[in-house]
Amino acid sequence: MNVKKEFNHEAFEQMPVIGIMRNFSAENINQIVPLYQRAGFTTLEITMNSEGAEEIIKALSKQYPGLNIGAGTVCEMEDLRKAINAGASFIVTPILNEEVIRHCAKNNIPVFPGALTPTEIYQAWKLGAAAVKIFPATYFGPAYIKDLKAPLNKIKLLPTGGISLQNMEAFFKAGATGVGMGSTLFDKQMISEKNFDNLYLHFEKIIAKIKDLIAHQ
Repeated sequence: MNVKKEFNHEAFEQMPVIGIMRNFSAENINQIVPLYQRAGFTTLEITMNSEGAEEIIKALSKQYPGLNIGAGTVCEMEDLRKAINAGASFIVTPILNEEVIRHCAKNNIPVFPGALTPTEIYQAWKLGAAAVKIFPATYFGPAYIKDLKAPLNKIKLLPTGGISLQNMEAFFKAGATGVGMGSTLFDKQMISEKNFDNLYLHFEKIIAKIKDLIAHQ
């Protein structure tokens, strides 16, 4: 398994948001991704349970060399093999699969495994996670991140699930290294109505918010 493109850590640190695309049509992807990049986002995840995920990752990796294009919903080694062969530069999982994490760490592929309990989070980090995806974050909120960071202060946490423009500040202030955003970033109504001008403005608001938070950290 060979990664075709290096993950740009500096770009992610400057804009620590992973945009999550699940089951988007090729037409919508072609409309959205240029706006996503132009707004200032750097990192995009295509979930492996999306129709045509491998082809989408291949195409986006070639078309957008300035973006980190990765694969999400990687649960098994077969998912990982397909994702890497498609050119994914990073891996996201919803669960803690030791074999997947070990393989990524051994091959210098950034992996963001999903975990929830302190034991799972610590285990994922020790196995070589670049950061640990706290999923689902919605039901526990920023206070849970703050509580986790007290004893696990060296571990990078990436809350995902329900993170929005309205609550992201609280998550970052609680100690999040970055966030994963899906439907709150890629607004379904705007996309279904093909209101891409408003979608771009929505992207810009999130970008401005993140930059402000980073500047005041």
